[in-house]
Amino acid sequence: MPSNPASSIGRDALALGLLGTIAFAALPAKAQLQEQGTPSEDVAAIHDRCVDLARSNPKAALDRAHLWESEGGGFAAEHCIAMAHFMLKDYAGAARRFETLANAMMGMPPLQRAQTLDQAGQSWLDANEPERAKAAFDAALALGGKETDVLIDRSEAYAALKKYWDAIDDLNSALERDPKRADALIYRATAYRYVDSLELAMEDIERAIALVPNSPAALLERGNIRRLKGDIAGARADWLHVRELSPKTAEGKAAELNLEHLAGTAAVEGKKKPGS
Repeated sequence: MPSNPASSIGRDALALGLLGTIAFAALPAKAQLQEQGTPSEDVAAIHDRCVDLARSNPKAALDRAHLWESEGGGFAAEHCIAMAHFMLKDYAGAARRFETLANAMMGMPPLQRAQTLDQAGQSWLDANEPERAKAAFDAALALGGKETDVLIDRSEAYAALKKYWDAIDDLNSALERDPKRADALIYRATAYRYVDSLELAMEDIERAIALVPNSPAALLERGNIRRLKGDIAGARADWLHVRELSPKTAEGKAAELNLEHLAGTAAVEGKKKPGS
């Protein structure tokens, strides 16, 4: 495995799907809350409002969703409770709730259950439980087929388990379905880097940057690959660009650490005497 100058890609579960909502309009009941919606507002609309609140004020959303559940909110209320737990960074609690909900949704369309299991898997990843995440993604794929998003998510579980070739297999399948998924290209570049396939890693990351030229994750990863290939100036340029684009993000902080590492290495080498 190659050395890893301060990190590869910061995982963003929300961007990968947890902000997506499940279509609960098919539920037979019209659940309503007086303070949440009008009498004509159906369960899907109330659910969407609850999830929106979870993003901005998860504690308030959790309280409201529990009240909704007590008044007959059903699966939609339970899903909002799980979302609120995730936004409160109770990742394991959210994962368990998503799994329980998916198991209870036996009479609902398989794709809805698959989406809930995918959310459980994403939550388990953030809880640092990659084995449980992989199990959730396996179940989601069994219900919904080889969907691109779930394959990409499962590749992250494989990577966390250091099963990089399995991760690459999932990303290959995802990219066969959608060759322009920049996130899959970035993840595959990282996986190739970990198995010392730097040329393949560089091919993928250049393709990703062509699709998303100012992606901090892509530029961070290209800097990592360039560093390992001995292109110090190129690595520094990429990391400086990341720091400029997003200094307060995980990618920006990783880039800063990488730049500090380069500076420290250069200082040590500068003190070496010729011939030493």
